[in-house]
Amino acid sequence: MLQRDGFFRKQRDENLFRPAQPVTPTPAPAPAPAPAAAAMPKQADTTEAKLDSRKEAKLVVGPDIKMKGVEISDCDTLVVQGRMEATLDSRVLEITEHGVFQGTIAVDQAEIHGRFEGDLTVRKQLVIQGTGKVSGKIRYAKIKVEEGAELAGEISMLDKAQSSTAVARPTMQSVVGR
Repeated sequence: MLQRDGFFRKQRDENLFRPAQPVTPTPAPAPAPAPAAAAMPKQADTTEAKLDSRKEAKLVVGPDIKMKGVEISDCDTLVVQGRMEATLDSRVLEITEHGVFQGTIAVDQAEIHGRFEGDLTVRKQLVIQGTGKVSGKIRYAKIKVEEGAELAGEISMLDKAQSSTAVARPTMQSVVGR
């Protein structure tokens, strides 16, 4: 510490430099016993409670972010605003207008405003907006392509029975929107 004249004090506060003491945990109090009817909940009730208490796992890759060589798991929703090279198995994918994704994806729903290159499997619905450009091996259960969108590569529709397992049945190879 400085005194008014600018020189350091000769005494130091020893408490500032003392090593930290380990903290010993205190045991938590035991919970009160529950009534017999509440102690035996139905299996479905506990499963629903777990699902309701779980928050959505959402990953947003910002506009100036570049990620490469990533495998993403346990992600419910991925929003790509920047550039990403990865492997993904998720529920929902959104690629914004300036977003770019290269790699392998298996999702329930995808909405693409930007660019995708690679292997894309959409188990439910694929939406390619007018600004979207999708190329590679594309498999889908349902598809919506807006005017102006670009779609190129090996494009196939999933059988209804295969939608849950994400195995493709080739139906066409084409270029749409060019």
